[in-house]
This record gives sequence, structure tokens and C-alpha cells, in this order.
Amino acid sequence: MAEPLSQKAALCFYNLSWRIAIPFLRLNHRLSVGFNERILKQKLLPKADLWIQAASAGESYLAWELLKSLSFSPPKNVLVTTNTCQGMEILELACNDINSSDRGLSVFAAYFPFDQPAIMAKAVFQVRPRVMVLLESEIWPGLLACLKQYGCKILIINGRLTQKSLRRYRILPTLWYTLRPDKILAISGSDARRFKILFGSENIDVMPNIKFDRFNPTETVTGKKSRIAEIIRRDIPFIVLASVRRQEEPQIERIIIDIFRRKPEVVIGLFPRHMHRINHWKATLERLKISWVMRSKTENPVSGETVVLWDTFGELSFAYKLSKAVFVGGSLAPLGGQNFLEPLTCGVVPVIGPFWDNFAWVGREIVEQGLLRESANWQETANILVENLNHPPEKEQIIKAALSYFKKHQGGTLSACRLIAKELG
Repeated sequence: MAEPLSQKAALCFYNLSWRIAIPFLRLNHRLSVGFNERILKQKLLPKADLWIQAASAGESYLAWELLKSLSFSPPKNVLVTTNTCQGMEILELACNDINSSDRGLSVFAAYFPFDQPAIMAKAVFQVRPRVMVLLESEIWPGLLACLKQYGCKILIINGRLTQKSLRRYRILPTLWYTLRPDKILAISGSDARRFKILFGSENIDVMPNIKFDRFNPTETVTGKKSRIAEIIRRDIPFIVLASVRRQEEPQIERIIIDIFRRKPEVVIGLFPRHMHRINHWKATLERLKISWVMRSKTENPVSGETVVLWDTFGELSFAYKLSKAVFVGGSLAPLGGQNFLEPLTCGVVPVIGPFWDNFAWVGREIVEQGLLRESANWQETANILVENLNHPPEKEQIIKAALSYFKKHQGGTLSACRLIAKELG
């Protein structure tokens, strides 16, 4: 496919920018993990019929959901890539799950290469995918250009696009039209409209969000739950502060201080959204003279007025099940919010701040039904957490109401898998 001159110029500049930036990215704490894989200096990417890109942990769970619902005969090879080590941990579990089943899939996980067009050209040549699935907001011009050159079908599934991202992308409007995917399934009408502005109106539809399909309150919890239960005794009131982001840390400090002032018998589980903030919280809790322990170094029951600083990945859902009250972060500062649906499957009504634009697709109906508590600031957040602690709703009733709400919005996985299967033939 011939490239327009404007596209060639834009990609040339983009390639040069990556070339300058990559040596510095090696110094980045998060990107240094798997760095040689990201520049294709270590491990060749496998040839695959289907390539799925999942940015981080949330998208990796979506990829896993898709893989559980796909089945092929004759078998197909699948490459699933991610940008983060948390995403990689989930994808490795997904590979073990899917590869041990009889679904006609052979799945391989790898770090997503840097989007420098020169690197992406090598990546696409190695993988030679027939279909590329980009989950949610994964729009990479280097990858898209190389896939177009190769002739691969490109799908955006569970697509979302914020107004802020749209403004940034539209700096080069003609570039995106030439790189438009073959099909986009957006999670809402507003997201679909923004995709149409960016790529043009062709082949853009709305689908139910796959995240609703992930939640199954009837699943049993084993293994890690029992070990956490040895640390958090059921006679000790337990609050979870989940997915706490850097920009809201000062407000979280105030919440912790206020809760311990009113309820000194409480244990607080603090889950930073990014593990590299653990050292910050160590220093902060020392400065505040608050008792704390590291989850990875704790085996005995924790006493009240203590913060358990969670440095072990993959245990949040188990902690939710033991909690009496939950706050989900990314919402006390204008960051768009983090996933607040999972606590509901554990029978806990989550509390969030006023900033949850990224989850507007859930609908304000969830607040009106009492399945989500929205606070205006840190003080109101602390007040609601203490209120939930003193008068926790019945867990079975919450789970039943949440399941009913989710069922009304499910079906996205099936829609996406039908499209993937159709394109793979």
C-alpha cells in the first residue's frame, strides 16, 4: 500500500523521536523490565495468526476473557503482548490456563515492542499476524502503519477514547484517517462518536463492555485467600484503600489519620496502584508515626491501628472479600478513576471520589441503586468508610444486586469473539 507523503513525513519524524528517546527509556523503572524484548534484542516474537495487545493489568484480564471464549479447529497460534510487568504476570497465568485446555489455541505472552516504526516493522515481520486486536485505547501509529503495509486486519475491541486523547491525536488528523482500523467496537455511543471524528465514520459500532463479563460472584476463592485470612482476622475491622495513585497520596494520608483517630481498632490494607510507590509509603508512614507492616513479610495476625502495605501482586480481590469497607483510588484527583466493580462481587459497596470519567460507561444508575458511594473529597470519603464499617451492608444482598446489574450489561465477550472468528476465517 502506497503511503501519502504527509504520512511518510509524520512517521519519519515519529521514528526519529523514538530513536532519540529509547536510550533514556532504559532508565525508566517500569520500562527497564523486559527492555531488550521491547527493542527485539532478546527472544524472537513467535509467528501467530492472532496478535492481541493489552496495555496493562486491566486489559490483560480482558485478553484472558477473550481467550477463554475463543475456540478454533484447526488450531490457531496467538501472541498476547503487554506494556507492564503486572500485565505480564496476568498473561502468563492466562497462557497456562488456555494452553492446558482443549480450545484449539496455542498462546504465547511477550512484552509489547516500542512503537518506533523501524522496530515495529521487524515485529510485524516476525509475527506475521492475520488479525490484530487492540484492546480499549491502544492506538499506536508505528504499529498501525506496519500492519497496514503487511495487509493485516486491524480490530479495536472494547474501544474507549477520551476527549483529551482525541484532542492530542487530532494534531495530525490526516495521519489517523490513513491508519484507520478495519473495525472498531466501542463501549459507548460517546466513545464511538470520538472514534468517528478521529478515523472517519466507517465500520464503527457499539458493544457491551467486556469488563461486565468478567465478574462472577459465585466463584470460590482458594489458596491466597486462606493465607491472607491468617493475617487479617475476621474479628478485626479491615478497610481496603485500593489502586491509590501518586497524585492523591496527600489526601490518602489524611484519610488514614482520620480513620485511626476515630477507629483505632482498624487494620488498613493499602494497595498503591504502582509498586514503585511502595518506598514512598514506607517513608510516609514512618513520618506519620503510624504502625505498618509489609504484606510480603507478614505471616502472623496484624493488630489494630496498623497499615498493611501491600507489595504482593494479585491479592486485591482476596482482600476485598475480607474487608468491611473499600475505597478505590484514581478518583480523588482528576485521573479518571480505577476499576470499582470488583469489590461488588465480594459483597462490598465501594467508595470513590468525584473523578471517575474513565468509568462513566458504567452509568450513574449504579450510584442511584446504592451499589457505589461517591464522595466529594477526602473527608467525605473517610466519613463514608467509617459509616460502612459501623453498619456494613449484607454481603449476600450486595452480591445479588451486583450480579443483577452486571447481567443487564453483559455480552461483550461474545460479540468480540464472533468478530475475531469471522476475520480469522
